[in-house]
Amino acid sequence: MQLGFVSAILADQSLEEVVRFAAAAKFDCVELMCWPKGKAERRYAGVTHIDVTGMTADEAKRINDLLGEAGVAISGLGYYPNPLSPDQSEAWAAIDHLHDVIDGAQLLGVGVVNTFIGRDWTQSVDENWPRFLEVFRELVTYAEERGARLCIENCPMLFTADEWPGGKNLGTSPKIWRRMFSDIPNENFGLNYDPSHMIWQRMDYLKPLVEFKDRIFHVHAKDVRLDQHKLDDVGILAHPLEHHTPKLPGLGEVDWGKFFSVLTDTGYDGPVAIEVEDRSYEGGVAVRQSSLIQSGRYLANFAPFMQK
Repeated sequence: MQLGFVSAILADQSLEEVVRFAAAAKFDCVELMCWPKGKAERRYAGVTHIDVTGMTADEAKRINDLLGEAGVAISGLGYYPNPLSPDQSEAWAAIDHLHDVIDGAQLLGVGVVNTFIGRDWTQSVDENWPRFLEVFRELVTYAEERGARLCIENCPMLFTADEWPGGKNLGTSPKIWRRMFSDIPNENFGLNYDPSHMIWQRMDYLKPLVEFKDRIFHVHAKDVRLDQHKLDDVGILAHPLEHHTPKLPGLGEVDWGKFFSVLTDTGYDGPVAIEVEDRSYEGGVAVRQSSLIQSGRYLANFAPFMQK
């Protein structure tokens, strides 16, 4: 496996600074954020470490030369919008930019593009399904033709009032994944799996590693702490952030020993990208960088990561 991190936590750093840090900290890879340039609408969004809009072969070569000299790989290109938004202008902007990210992946020789399915959060799964098929059959084929795997992170995007009640990402559960992969069976369509999202939904986070072993192409390492005393107060129908807290790996409920025990049994040998969304580590650059180093040292106890 290759140990890396999601670049969103270093939003105020340039690509060169991110790569330089990754090399110095002996990370194997980085998932680089590719949002359109502009103001972020939510935390961890709007980060542009690679601007894929109008990318040229010369720019792709410059980026690859930078990474090659540092000995750091790109685990995937990340862009997590809502392609099924009921706001058609938002949806089409997301879809158009996903095409740009896929084109950028082809130019860079990157085999993974990570994203969300999106969702009209006011409608049921069944009501969203026709638009999902229309949008993602085309996107998956577009990626397939350009040598990229399209990977869906399993975050429900169900945290704040504007995302209630359905959340803004359809691809959240094994039942939905089975239906997704049945209706769009292309082998390049898969998951960017994050075990923490299963925990706060009260779901088994180990079983999917086995059932979907052929569809897990990228892994996020993030932890979560369940606050039972808060849940006792607000109940399961409250906004999820009222009763759980994202944490660094090792500071929450994920049993990383069991996680990597099962993951290695499946034969997975791809990237594991640390994703920091722990507010206790959102200070200056040095604090955020130290959170990545701390997480990497912890996870190295459990997995056969490449050693630089």
